[in-house]
Parts: sequence; structure tokens; C-alpha cells
Amino acid sequence: MVRRLPIKIINFIGMESIERNNGRFFEILTHLIGWGMLLGFPFLFLWNKNGEPIDWIEYLRHSIVTMFFCIIFYLNYFLLIPRYLFCKKRQKYLIVNILLVTVFGASIQLWQTYLSPDRSSVPEMKLIVLFFMRDVFTMILTIGLAAAIHLSKKWAKTERARQDAERDRTEAELKNLRNQLNPHFLLNTLNNIYALVAFDAEKAQMAIQELSKLLRHVLYENQQTYVSLGKEMDFIRNYIALMEIRLSAHVTVETHIDIDPDSRTEVAPLIFISLIENAFKHGISPTKPSFIRISFAESESEIFCEIVNSYHPKTSSDKSGSGIGLEQVSKRLELLYPGRYEWYKGVNAGKTEYVSRLTIKTEFENK
Repeated sequence: MVRRLPIKIINFIGMESIERNNGRFFEILTHLIGWGMLLGFPFLFLWNKNGEPIDWIEYLRHSIVTMFFCIIFYLNYFLLIPRYLFCKKRQKYLIVNILLVTVFGASIQLWQTYLSPDRSSVPEMKLIVLFFMRDVFTMILTIGLAAAIHLSKKWAKTERARQDAERDRTEAELKNLRNQLNPHFLLNTLNNIYALVAFDAEKAQMAIQELSKLLRHVLYENQQTYVSLGKEMDFIRNYIALMEIRLSAHVTVETHIDIDPDSRTEVAPLIFISLIENAFKHGISPTKPSFIRISFAESESEIFCEIVNSYHPKTSSDKSGSGIGLEQVSKRLELLYPGRYEWYKGVNAGKTEYVSRLTIKTEFENK
């Protein structure tokens, strides 16, 4: 039974093929234009303004020289550079090119001095040597041009491979972080529900219903690199509602979400949830009055999140504050929004509040 490739892979292969074909087309076009200009250059000297026909024999004499340059260019481009220069056989590469330059230079002078149809006299030896050196220098430049073009192509290919490897590494790291985040998020939520079961079974049932909504988002939306901000805010509202079920009367929670429910701004999924988890986990005292203030806002170029909670320092025996969630947030921000976010977190001067203030610039996503 023939297995079909996934549509994404087929599309990727198709795009890669199109890019390669486009690159090859422009490469061939560049070569044709370059050599066309060189072969057309002698017309500037042979064009007769009085309307007399072009001297094609003279044109042939000039064009033969260009053809020698063309031959040495493509011998290097297709044969010598890939076979010798890129295979670390530089000595053979130099020897072969020295022989080619010498033979071609001598052939050009033999053609122009003795075999050219329009030659009626032989120039002085001094001029022959001078012309020979000129042609040798031009051929060396031609070989250098072939090598430079090949090296630039090789560098571009290497750079593309490096970028692909970097992209794959980043995607793998992001996937690993998401896979870590799901169990961490689920563990904290289940701990909250477990605490409810002991004293309020009805609330525990409500919490399980809310959890099912959250898991739907985590299982499906979290597999994407970005989700719409509107959907992410729905998830956050459901999560806050779940957390509020088990809170006592001495805890107040204020939520201000100034974001359009239909906002299509793209944001990394679950990028804010660890900040809110941190507030519910470490900002509430079992005996003292506590509060949590959660604010979200969106402008044309930024997403703003501020979470302020009462500060109740943990004792040295309390091991609940591992900080895994905040570490994941920091890593994901660096991978997804490098240089495009500001994150302040810490205790205020009076040591009564813990503040987490995150601003993400979104102008690149919205374009």
C-alpha cells in the first residue's frame, strides 16, 4: 500500500523545488547577459557611422579572444574548482590553470599575430609580449571571477544550511519547552482540584469541568507556534475562574482584560500562564489578607501584561517555589521574541507586593 506524504511536506518540497529552479534560471540569465555584453562590446569599435557594413572578419578576430576567456571561465567553473579547489587539491588546481593560461595566452597571440585574416604585418616582439601579459592578466581575473562566484554560492548554501539547522534547533527547543510546560501546568491544576475534593466536592466537580476546557486549549492550540490573542485571553479567563473556585474570602482577585475578544494578533500560546500561576501559587497566604491584580492590554504594536500580587515570603522549608514555569517563560521569550520584549519582575520597595510586568512588541507579527 502506497503511503501518502503529509500535505505540509509536499508543499515544502514544492517550494524548495521552485526556489531551486528560480535560482538556476537567474544564474543562467546572469551568465547569458554577461557574455552577451562581452561579445557585443567589439561592436562599439566596429560600428561604422557612415552606413558601411560591419567588418565581420575584424569582429571575429576580437570575438575569438572573448571565446578563449569564456572557455577558461567554464573549465574552472564546472570542472577545476569543484574537482580540485574544493577537494583540497590546490596544487593541481594551480598547475592546471598555469598551463591553461600559458597555452591560451600563446594561442591568442598566435591567432592575432600570424593566423588572423586581416594581418598584413607582424608586430614587434615587444608588443607581442606586452599583449601576451595583458591577456594572461585578464585570464587570471577571469579565473578569479569563476572562483569568487563558486565560493559565494558555496557560502550561500552553507549559510542556508546553518539557518535551517538553527531553525530546526529552535523549533525542537520550543517543542521541548511546550512538552515540559504541559505537565507542569497540569500538575499545578490537579493539585488545586485535589485540595478542593477534601472539603467541597461540588466545587471540585466544577473545577474538573473548567479543567476540561483548559485541556482542550492546551492539547490543540499549544501545538502551534502562535495563536490568536483573543483565544489566549479566553483560556486565561477560564484558568482564572478555575483558580478562584478554591480561594477563601480573604483573597481578592481583580482582572482587567482590555483586549478585543476577536483580536487576531498572534502570540505564543501559554506565554502568560506561568506568570498567573506564579501569582496564585506564591501570592496567597492561608491566614493573611491577600490579593491578585491581573491586567492585559493591547495597542497597535504591543501586548502589555501586568500581574501584581501580595508578597508573602516562603520559608526555607517550603520547596514549592521551584521556579520552573518562570524559567520556561524566559527561554521561550528569548527564542520567540529576541530583542522585542521587556520583562520586569521583583518585589516592590516596601516588600508588600510582587510585580511581574511583561511587554511584547508585535509589529513584526502584524505586518
